[in-house]
Amino acid sequence: MEFYNFMVYAWLAAILTGFVCSVIGVIVVTMGISFIGVSMSHAAFAGALLGIILHVNPVVCSFIFCFIIAGILGPLSDRGEIKADTSLGIVFSSSLGLSFLLLPMIPGSKSEGLKFLWGNILTVSRNDLLIIGIVSILVFVFVLVFFKEIQVLIFNRILALASGIPAKLIYYLALFLSGAAITASIKAVGGLLVFALIVNPAAAAYQLTYDLKRMFLLSSLFGVLSGCAGLLTAFWLNIPAGAPIALSSVIIFILSTIFSPKRKTYAKPQTQVF
Repeated sequence: MEFYNFMVYAWLAAILTGFVCSVIGVIVVTMGISFIGVSMSHAAFAGALLGIILHVNPVVCSFIFCFIIAGILGPLSDRGEIKADTSLGIVFSSSLGLSFLLLPMIPGSKSEGLKFLWGNILTVSRNDLLIIGIVSILVFVFVLVFFKEIQVLIFNRILALASGIPAKLIYYLALFLSGAAITASIKAVGGLLVFALIVNPAAAAYQLTYDLKRMFLLSSLFGVLSGCAGLLTAFWLNIPAGAPIALSSVIIFILSTIFSPKRKTYAKPQTQVF
């Protein structure tokens, strides 16, 4: 019975993690803030390390850290003189430095802290699944309720503001949900590799369609497929699942690029006019 639960938890974690990261990844990729995955994942890792040092639930600390980072990134990106990639770079370097500062401070073995860096989907518990499930529902509801607003915001943020759309609120919610998705997935995939599930499925879907609705559907499909294929490979090779999941998403992106109709369009020879 324990082995059955262990298997079920791992497969459910692979499916839910692939879904929630790939869906929020569409917003991140189309808005041009892909680097947020790296920034948030390292912030979540730093929060987990602080939780271990203070003997507080590491996942709770990770959520708090990511929410703080999201609260900082929003105002920074709103300032016209600071570009989004610049603010993300500042946050990333700060989180990375804090992580390396906190890691040696963990008493005894560092394995408890490193598991949040590499991830181990085979150790996911029922409570971890509950957290991933709740975040998945929140992300799904957010996309469903604000789909039209998200579409306009992706096209042009200034136009969204001029149209009376609460662009700032939606943008901030997207940042908070990105942090929540990454934190919920960090134990399963790891802070170092969760970035792949945020960017690669969405980038693969972008190669196949311009339609945002289809992009969400394809991205979620690719994310779930990456999670399941990676977990199956991990079972087969008897290795941690984080790396195979990330590499599976890379393979899907490569195949999508090869068979992309956009690639065929770009490859058309230009007609010379005499």
